Parts: sequence; structure tokens; C-alpha cells
Amino acid sequence: MSKNKIKIAMLLGDPSGIGPELISKLLCEEITNKANVVLIGEKKILEDGNKISGKSHDLKYVEKFEHINFEEGNKFFLDISKGKNHKYIVAECSKESGESVLESLNLALDLANQNKIDAINFGPFNKTSMKMGGNTHSDELHLMAEKLNVKKFFCEFNVVDNFWTARVTSHIPIREVSNHVKKENIIKPIKLINEAMKLNGIKNPRVAVQALNPHAEFGDEEKNEIIPAINEAKKQGINADGPLPCDTSFITAFKNKNHDCIVGMYHDALQSGLKAFGFDRGVTVQGGLPLPITTPAHGTAFDIAGKNKANLEPTLQSFKIALTMAENKFNNDKN
Repeated sequence: MSKNKIKIAMLLGDPSGIGPELISKLLCEEITNKANVVLIGEKKILEDGNKISGKSHDLKYVEKFEHINFEEGNKFFLDISKGKNHKYIVAECSKESGESVLESLNLALDLANQNKIDAINFGPFNKTSMKMGGNTHSDELHLMAEKLNVKKFFCEFNVVDNFWTARVTSHIPIREVSNHVKKENIIKPIKLINEAMKLNGIKNPRVAVQALNPHAEFGDEEKNEIIPAINEAKKQGINADGPLPCDTSFITAFKNKNHDCIVGMYHDALQSGLKAFGFDRGVTVQGGLPLPITTPAHGTAFDIAGKNKANLEPTLQSFKIALTMAENKFNNDKN
């Protein structure tokens, strides 16, 4: 029955970017019928996305979540317009676009806190517009973590072709990275990505760990911090391996299929490899949160916004991951 399906909140993304047209296309994909979808946003933004994509949908419109009855169908539009009919300018950052994104995101997070949804899948956000709209956090992940009252370690995962990555440090200057490469900091993303991949259906993830220094030998961090973290992970039953030199790690782990995921010490050591192998297929998973939250890894792509050129594949894959993780989490909790 429809009412027993996983409930996924879907967000249109930044109204000035490619998000609305991508979500419009996604709603037509057969896999979305495997879940109860609650699309949250402004009616006009969806209509504009439909005009670009050339798609139409049989959505039931409601103004409150309480008005949704999943026995009547599996796709509902929770309209937050409240009479607003703002015309968002395509391919332009704005306070209004940021405010719209924050309103829909905060509502989805409220529903998550009330256990009314099982996952969130969103079109790409624009960080500049979100800051203009009032976001005081460094990024949406930190906003989500605070809203969901997360106290433990969390981090962003990036995924291409079901190969996952996690990092010890993220958006910090490179000169500060080595100060954070400590055993206790390295073990956290190793454990977290191992748990997340199990939730995504990999029973015994093969976790590669990158080195920090060239060839894993020009420095002390490998011997003093990274190898002890890998050994500790092994003691905890994690199938961890490394440290792999950064310059060949993606050939060893990803291209040659020797591992299922990789943990790196800093942002670009991972993102450079991942984007080189699959920039147009990437998915971002917000790791360490109490429910699966996913989005395509690309940005709002202002250069092609409104032109119906955006590739649906990353958005489709992000929905599939959210659905799989939510279903497995539900079954694990039930057992």
C-alpha cells in the first residue's frame, strides 16, 4: 500500500539554477513511485521548472503536511507560497532565492524532527544566495546538523558510481591541514563511511585511506597518525587499508575496483580524483545525520540554467541512494 512506503521530502533547489527543471524531470522517473514523495516549495517555481523541462505531473497540492493522505496517492506538493508569486531571475544569486531555499529546507528538517519523513532529497543549492537569504552557517550541512540536534561527528560524502569518499578536513587552508591529521580525527570518518555504506547495501565495505604526504613517505603523519588510525579501525572490524599515496589512490581504489570507498586527509586530494573520474555523475550524501539527505554533487550551473540542458543522472542517483538508505534504515530499526 502507498501509505507504507518510505516518505521522502523533495526540495526544488535554488529557483535561479537548474534545480527546478531537474526535479521536474525526476518526478517523471518510475523509481519515484517506490516512495511517498512530498515535494516542498513554491508552486510557481515548480511551474517554471516544468516549462523548461516540458514535463507535467499529477501532483496533489496541500498547504499543510497534515492534509496529506498517502492512501490517495504517492506524490504530494506541499505549497509554501502563501500567496507569494515572486518571479526569480534565472542565473542570478539573490536574497529572495536564498530565503525560498531556507524556508523549504527548514520545513523539511522540522518534519524530520517530527519523524514524519524518512529522507530528504534536494536540487542543488547556491551558497551565496543562501547567505544572502540569512544562512549564518558555513554550509548547508552545518545548518542541517544544528537543526537536527546532531552532537556527534558528521561530514560530507561524495559518491560516483557507488564509490564513496569522506574526508578528515574540508574547507580549511592547506597550511592548517596537518594540524588536524590526528588518529582520533582520522578514525571518525573511517567509521562513519563504513556505517553509511552498509546502510547503502555494501555488507563489508573495503575502506581505503589516503596518505597526506607525497608517496606516503615524506613526513611523519603516516607513521604517527594515519597508520595507527587504520590499525584501530581494523581492530573494530572495519576492512581498512592504506595509506595510499594520493597521486595513485583513485587508480588503485576506484579505477581498479580494489576498494569501495576512500577516506582522505583534505578536500582537494579527494575532490580532484573524484571529479576527474566522474564530475557529471557525482552525488553528495550528508553523513552522520539521523536520516539520509542527498543531492547531486554539482552546483546550480547558472551557465545552463533555463536551457533544459542539465544532466538528470546525478539527481536520479541521489534519489536512489536516499531511497535505498532509508529503506535499509527502516528495516534495521524494525529488527
